[in-house]
Amino acid sequence: MAQELLDTHKTKWLVLDWHKRQESRASVQFQIETILDKRTEINDRPLYNQKCHVVYQQIYDSYYGSGRSLYTLNQ
Repeated sequence: MAQELLDTHKTKWLVLDWHKRQESRASVQFQIETILDKRTEINDRPLYNQKCHVVYQQIYDSYYGSGRSLYTLNQ
């Protein structure tokens, strides 16, 4: 599931300066919620919201857009 999120987001939504545009941030958040909703069976809404937030925060903190990420800075 995590790989699907990253593969989809890196090419489609994590574009240059995606952090700066509300529309881009909202799109990333929506896609995370959609994928987690399809792939998990969390019946506890606060727990689901927390998991969505944690995944979004990880992507926000780690992926800058245009193929740049925390994980590729030294490459």
